Amino acid sequence: MRTLYLYVLNTLADWELGYVLAELHSGRYLKDPGLRYNVILCGVDLTPIRTMGGLSLTPDALLEDISPSAGDLLVLPGGDTWLDPVQAPALETVRRLLNGDVVVAAICGATLGLANAGILDNRPHTSNDINVLRMFCPSYHGERYYVDAPAVTDRNLITASGLAPIDFAHHVFRRLGVMNDGTLGAWYNLSTTRKPEYFYSLMESLPRHS
Repeated sequence: MRTLYLYVLNTLADWELGYVLAELHSGRYLKDPGLRYNVILCGVDLTPIRTMGGLSLTPDALLEDISPSAGDLLVLPGGDTWLDPVQAPALETVRRLLNGDVVVAAICGATLGLANAGILDNRPHTSNDINVLRMFCPSYHGERYYVDAPAVTDRNLITASGLAPIDFAHHVFRRLGVMNDGTLGAWYNLSTTRKPEYFYSLMESLPRHS
């Protein structure tokens, strides 16, 4: 089983992760049940955090100690604390992991943390808005690589606006290759249009496992 490492931090934006977590952990729409992901919570330390929605989450491991394999995923959720100095060790770990085979997916506030650490200075990326990065990230110098899109994939890094959790998940699933093309298209169309015909297309696209 592959592993989804979820970095948890105070003020974590709960709603941005639902699609990614639900589909990768349940495996209900994956092309092979063996592609399901085990979820491990990791943090800058092992102290419980409080999400924006009031949930208490306790990390299972330190982010700096994880050793992802090819096909694993590190998810960096949004939150209001990404620019705090306490995040510096986490961002250095992310920089190291991006040099390997692990896919890193960052949404909303996490993109500010990456931008301020200089991680986005030389690769295509997006965020909530280019002016947000300019305003809150004094060390950011990646303006010419900014893409005005809900989500962007560049090699093993996915970035997304906090207003685009569906697009975020779509990019993650496509990059990991865990769904058939027909399933991924039907899932995305159903999630964005809510038209019933895409539900039936989704059901018809699922592989039949004996």
